Amino acid sequence: MRRIAVVGAGQAGLQFALGLVADGYEVTLVAERTPEQVRGGRVLSTQAMFGPALRIEAAAGLDLWADRAPAVSSVDAVLVAPPAVRALEFTMTLDEPAQSVDQRLKLAGWLELLAERGARVEYRALDREGLHELARRHELTVVAAGRGELAGIFDRDAGRSPFDRPQRNLSCLYAHGVDAPDPAAGPRARMHALPGLGELYLQPALTHSGPCSVLLWEALPGSPLDVFGDDPAPDVRLDRIRALLGEYLPWEAELWTAAEPTDAGAGLSGAVTPTVRRTVAELGSGVDAVHVLGLGDAVVVNDPITGQGANSAARAAEACRRAVVEHGDAPFTADWMCRTAERFWQQHARHAVGFTATMLTMPDHLQGVFAAAAEREEVARRLANTYAEPSDHAAWLATPDLTAAYLAPQGTAP
Repeated sequence: MRRIAVVGAGQAGLQFALGLVADGYEVTLVAERTPEQVRGGRVLSTQAMFGPALRIEAAAGLDLWADRAPAVSSVDAVLVAPPAVRALEFTMTLDEPAQSVDQRLKLAGWLELLAERGARVEYRALDREGLHELARRHELTVVAAGRGELAGIFDRDAGRSPFDRPQRNLSCLYAHGVDAPDPAAGPRARMHALPGLGELYLQPALTHSGPCSVLLWEALPGSPLDVFGDDPAPDVRLDRIRALLGEYLPWEAELWTAAEPTDAGAGLSGAVTPTVRRTVAELGSGVDAVHVLGLGDAVVVNDPITGQGANSAARAAEACRRAVVEHGDAPFTADWMCRTAERFWQQHARHAVGFTATMLTMPDHLQGVFAAAAEREEVARRLANTYAEPSDHAAWLATPDLTAAYLAPQGTAP
């Protein structure tokens, strides 16, 4: 039985480890926090899992909350012109429903499931020396920790990293009591774009205490929306949210009259520099040298504006699991690691990076897509499903010429 170590207990690391256990591998996973600590801590992210990622989870028997999490089939989008004018509106329909599960609930449950299924789970922090020792004792070591010291072991790939600083300052809040504009329409996500200021996303989700709403501000640094840098407590965060909504999105403010934070850990602030890192790192030297493979946020970090983080992590974990199985009994060399990572970059990751960069920079041709989406349902649907399958970005959104060809009368077929 081949021995594989996984470092990191996020979407990618846990899904990868659970898949390997099901395939018959001997797996050791190193996590910094116990399930109880994860459940009782602050929210970890916002997330909307789209159809392809949900199908991967379902096939692996990991969709433990599928019957409780709201199924979201459409996104109501509004382009807002000052002062608080709904200048453009359209609805984006997904081919497959999306779902969002609070990662405190999800990752804690997966940690417990991993131990139940026979993996060795070690709760401790690792530095470079500890990682080196772990890798020497295993045939393959995969690092799926996107934060902390270990994230720095993978060098930044300047040629593939589109930015060198955060493009948005982020604030999220999980809340109960947020009303829906049309309750009879079922769960729907909402997106507001405020040119020169940022974006607001609202996602129906599931948390410990049941269905909730997840709000995410994507504020341009220094803009009037950028007021959460002190990482306020959930009740203070909610007061600021109400003030912003009242000034910039009064129709949304009306829906927040009875809102309250879901719990004491319901808020989070931060900023992300979208970054691509080299996927293989060498530890030690000479006869003690070992190589480790990066996975998920350890090597590709996207701003959450397109919801690609957890989705790309799920797809990366599945691609890596399949590559391990297909490799049979052959050694896991640095060359194999590079080829495995490059295959996933070409098939998926580069498209998620490109799509996210387009949405962050809002080029003129993308604004033309929004205008067309307000007039043509098929354009709005294709935009929605590019979130689910970002490889389509290269076919119609990547350049002005591609977009113009698609929007022309003869180019309306998806």
